[in-house]
Amino acid sequence: MYGEASVNLYYTIMSIYGWWLWAKKSPDKSPELKITQSTSKEWIQQLLFFLFFYLLLFFSLTWLKKEFAPEAIPWADAFASASAYTGMWLMARKKVESWYWWIITDIASVPLYFTKGYVFTGFQFLILTILAMAGLQSWKLKSQYSKLPLQ
Repeated sequence: MYGEASVNLYYTIMSIYGWWLWAKKSPDKSPELKITQSTSKEWIQQLLFFLFFYLLLFFSLTWLKKEFAPEAIPWADAFASASAYTGMWLMARKKVESWYWWIITDIASVPLYFTKGYVFTGFQFLILTILAMAGLQSWKLKSQYSKLPLQ
């Protein structure tokens, strides 16, 4: 439960950050932040961001498992959480790739929660996978429209 609480704290902070970014307007009153696809450099940043949080969470959970979190599966919990952290960070920045990270998170979470006996939550992540795939398609289209020159 400590892990879930930390994820929700992170989501809250990133939601406020994302809301601030999404609400910014340019001088012509249009949204300043547009849905875009990541560059190669940004992909490397995403992978490093994921790797940092994966390692941090893996080693933390491995250490905490002995005394505080016996139900933890360090490699799986760290993977699902680090991919969710990455997805949320990119969603705040309106990056199409956020949806890939959400899909990874959801797919990893289905067996993780079933293994822990949280069947309802496992099914919830199955539904979230479908929704993330729809979000990906929508944002891909919107990112292409944002590249079109204004007439």
